[in-house]
Amino acid sequence: MKNSNVVFDGRDIQLHEVMALARGLKKAELSEGDEFTTRIQKGVAFLEALLAEEGVIYGVTTGYGDSCTNFIPAELVDELPLHLTRFHGCGMGKHFSHELSVATLAVRLTSLSKGFSGVSYGLLKQFEMLINEDIAPLIPEEGSVGASGDLTPLSYVAAVLMGERQVYFKGNVRDTKDVFAEQNIQPITLKPKEGLAVMNGTAVMTAIACSAWERAEYLSRLTARITAMASIALKGNSNHFDELLFAVKPHPGQIQIADWIRNDVNHHEHPRNSDRLQDRYSIRCAPHVIGVLKDALPWMKTNIENELNSANDNPIIDGEGEHVLHGGHFYGGHIAFVMDSMKNCVANLADLMDRQMALLMDTKYNNGLPSNLTGAKGDRKMINHGFKAVQIGVSSWTAEALKGTMPASVFSRSTECHNQDKVSMGTIAARDCLRVLELTEQVAAAALLSVCQGVHLRIEMDDLDTAKLNQAVYTMVQNVLATVDVVEEDRPLEQDLRRLMSMIQTQSWSLYES
Repeated sequence: MKNSNVVFDGRDIQLHEVMALARGLKKAELSEGDEFTTRIQKGVAFLEALLAEEGVIYGVTTGYGDSCTNFIPAELVDELPLHLTRFHGCGMGKHFSHELSVATLAVRLTSLSKGFSGVSYGLLKQFEMLINEDIAPLIPEEGSVGASGDLTPLSYVAAVLMGERQVYFKGNVRDTKDVFAEQNIQPITLKPKEGLAVMNGTAVMTAIACSAWERAEYLSRLTARITAMASIALKGNSNHFDELLFAVKPHPGQIQIADWIRNDVNHHEHPRNSDRLQDRYSIRCAPHVIGVLKDALPWMKTNIENELNSANDNPIIDGEGEHVLHGGHFYGGHIAFVMDSMKNCVANLADLMDRQMALLMDTKYNNGLPSNLTGAKGDRKMINHGFKAVQIGVSSWTAEALKGTMPASVFSRSTECHNQDKVSMGTIAARDCLRVLELTEQVAAAALLSVCQGVHLRIEMDDLDTAKLNQAVYTMVQNVLATVDVVEEDRPLEQDLRRLMSMIQTQSWSLYES
């Protein structure tokens, strides 16, 4: 076993391992151990024995969904999985990214490796190959109601296993059959239960949730750092983050955020560092806003990883005890709730940073900084407008993020002849969360540039002694302004903001130690 690999042997996989596979930082390694391979084979052997005895198995000897009363003649059973993948090939909208597609493969492999889905070892090997060769199914974003799992988007995974449809490969979108031919890869033929096992699960919404969790966790750290720099630039009152203050309201995540900000602003108990007794809420209450997300992240992670490590197709095949268990484990309610909750917490970060930026821009509130944070000097100030339009953009992105917090999970719709009459909408919730994250990252990019400009201007005005600045904060200001120039004369800032946003999304700055 190689330490650099993520081993699939039925053990629990962590969300950070999924994302490492998705980014090509690790390889997938399917166990060849006797215990694991025997458990996988028992499920297949049990199904084959049932088929030989003409047993009734949903989705194997029957039609799907409301069509479960249609019994499939023995001579057509082998064709049924192919029909399942093909009639579900109706996804629409944009396509998931290459990274999210590989994450989906890793999540589905995790579930199938639990040994309760009745799939062959050869199918699992095909997943391993796709991950390690970085052949990622091209999956449309729209078309799942999140119960009976992610049927339509996962049909694109099942089709690629068989050499059909299209994939991302080496930076291009290609026909799967052509990539397989070039790489000498053999398509597989899905066995009777395998189409359903691949498709009837929560892999797409769970893959999104893995990615979203990492992005949200980083934003909680970045927003704390931005808050500290905003307080410094505004000459704020550091007593708002005092350790004694937060000891009396002991939410652990909130305490952690206050601790990070307190260290960043270099607070010492009761210093006389501000003319204001109380700063405005967007500074004073920042730990309470960011702390909601910070306190929610652990239970969010628990729910995501529980879903990741579950057998969530239907029926469940117990090869050891020889049971076929019909149920509803494909229902994505837990992921739906996490994603709806996360987008609420994240959008509140956007709103917080928007309000902090408003304070920095306005001479009525910014304690002597130039209007709109312009760096222009003398008469040049009259024609320069600094961050005026950026603030308008931040207001726009924040409004859209807040609009996106409407919970998707309450919009269940009855579908499929009233068989799927209560559904989770987990994948829509997860996609909404990605959009809220993206908008908040845009706000964070603008806010980061703004606070770095504000700190830089304070230093220029001799209002700030760099020797008294927290070293991590000062280093970050220098790094940001080495990447994006101080705004003196007006210039288009789009590319600067895009550069910072990319650095946020790739988590280029190390922020705090937990």
